[in-house]
Amino acid sequence: MNTSASAQSYVADPRNETVLVYVDGQLVPRHEAVVSVFDSGFVLGDGVWEGLRVIDGRILQLDAHLDRMFEGANSIALDIGLSRDDLKAAIRRTLDANGMTDGVHIRLMVSRGLKSTPNQDPRFVVGKATVVIVAEYKSPRADTKTKGLSLFTSTFRTSGPDVFDLRLNSHSRLNLIQALIQAINAGADEALMLDPRGFVASCNSTNFFIVRGRELWTSTGSFSFKGLTQKAVIDSWLNRGNVVREKDFTLAEAYSADEAFITGTLGGVTPVVRIDGRTIGTGLPGSVTSEAEKAYKDWVLR
Repeated sequence: MNTSASAQSYVADPRNETVLVYVDGQLVPRHEAVVSVFDSGFVLGDGVWEGLRVIDGRILQLDAHLDRMFEGANSIALDIGLSRDDLKAAIRRTLDANGMTDGVHIRLMVSRGLKSTPNQDPRFVVGKATVVIVAEYKSPRADTKTKGLSLFTSTFRTSGPDVFDLRLNSHSRLNLIQALIQAINAGADEALMLDPRGFVASCNSTNFFIVRGRELWTSTGSFSFKGLTQKAVIDSWLNRGNVVREKDFTLAEAYSADEAFITGTLGGVTPVVRIDGRTIGTGLPGSVTSEAEKAYKDWVLR
């Protein structure tokens, strides 16, 4: 599958073939990093994860990521078995073992652990949680920034916390994957998703913003995940004396926006130039989007 224009695309780096992966306290070569077919994560997607970025030796928003991980684990009664300091040390150990200091993306994954038999009941877990840390060299592709992305509005809706709480960074992401498959088959790069009431919620893997004048609009988060990069973009834009509105808005308002962009851990701020075949603004990455990206990058450097 061609992912050159994907919101999650990255520049291939041969160094990733020899990275060491943290698996339950052991650092093992990439191609030997495995978990059991009886692991809760494989059996049912029963677990939580975080995606982190390393820039210039710093792990961005580490404490905020760990806050979200422990809150998510607590909400599904999953005992990670490690303290915050333990997880920080494990992440640092993984980075040090690979000599990584910049341009790195980390996937921290925790599942409920090994089960005595493949079923749904968490009482059949035997032993402790499974903890995996994958650190890779990843840089977003330059063409996604210069050309912008196209979105397709999926028929799959996001959900509220009474159905499936998207603020929980769960391994279970099948509905979001289904939305992305629709978008790919429609010739788009990412899926735009509406909430159950028909308002714009988010994309399948990123948060969505539109630009109206110099105002940034994004969803309230009632029916979508609250991204940490999204928060950083909001904070950095507000710090410059600008306006951000976290509000309900419609697909029609998105079509008529001056500009649009998405935010995510890997890509930061990435322009959107088409939605459902409609040109957004001039059809090119806009000046306000560029300014928002610069504000975010300045925030990262600070």
